Amino acid sequence: MEATEKEALGRSLAAMGLLAPGSGFSAAALTGGVSCDVYKVEIPGRPVMVVKRALPKLRVTADWRAAPERSIAEVAWLRLAARIDPATAPEILGEDQAHHMFAMRFLEGLPLWKAELAAGRVDVAFAAVTGTKLACLHAATAGNAAIARAFDNGAQFHDLRLDAYLLFSAARHPDIAPKIRAVVEGIAAARIALMQGDISPKNILCGPVGPVFLDAETACYGDPVFDLAFCINHLLLKCVWHPEHRAKYLDSFLALKNAWLDGVAWEPREKAEKRAAVLLAMLLLARIDGKSPVEYLTGGDDRAFVRAAARDFIQTGEESLDAIAGAWRRKLDRR
Repeated sequence: MEATEKEALGRSLAAMGLLAPGSGFSAAALTGGVSCDVYKVEIPGRPVMVVKRALPKLRVTADWRAAPERSIAEVAWLRLAARIDPATAPEILGEDQAHHMFAMRFLEGLPLWKAELAAGRVDVAFAAVTGTKLACLHAATAGNAAIARAFDNGAQFHDLRLDAYLLFSAARHPDIAPKIRAVVEGIAAARIALMQGDISPKNILCGPVGPVFLDAETACYGDPVFDLAFCINHLLLKCVWHPEHRAKYLDSFLALKNAWLDGVAWEPREKAEKRAAVLLAMLLLARIDGKSPVEYLTGGDDRAFVRAAARDFIQTGEESLDAIAGAWRRKLDRR
């Protein structure tokens, strides 16, 4: 870490009330994120912490920009989630809104769900608990006008999710673009419950009693099926990445979606599932042809397989998650 970078970090830590004048600290940059600078920070006498700074331009090939004020939404979501269920979010230790930075407790020893899945340590029960916990967060915020006002973040959600994923991929597939744009319009207009917006295995730690959710900078009041579809999408994609574990990935897909649907209390579950299934197909395509393609599917054959399957689901208008899982299994078998 360069001296100027550490000096800026120290000023923010002081502004948060975490670093006394003249005190020292150690910091190491953490890798893996595209939207933030992330540091592991140690200050004598304080818990080990993670400090995040939102970037105005994300680290991807495409020109992808978003207002760094989104860090405010992330802190607000993490604090709200912790009030609803303390086990689902790390403790916020400080915030420096002027520099788009905040500090949270470093959770030592908790494995990342993505790493567990990649290694073949596929815990189907954990997937089910994740679905249950996520649905509880949605149910606790559904129909809440005060929360809707507090998380009226439609512009940043559009930049970070609707445009970057769905509309960007729609532009590359003009024949199905009208269907994708119609779904985008529906999500943009929805005011159902609080979305975290980035529920992905790379943003979930395996805690002692279930998931600990991270990276909530896309939090916005809208349609909670986005969180479900965004997460289970990765369980399908990992079947292509590590086909030797695909049976357990698909079992996890079904366990998570069933648990989430069991927790849907704000509308008929069949209605939510239909929207989730339609969106899932489009997110499959977006993780190949959007601004942020999944980094682990680099082979042309793998990408072509996902693209063709996603287009098929979009064109047929599949509205059942069980049907998508079954069709995905059959397509994999035929490869």
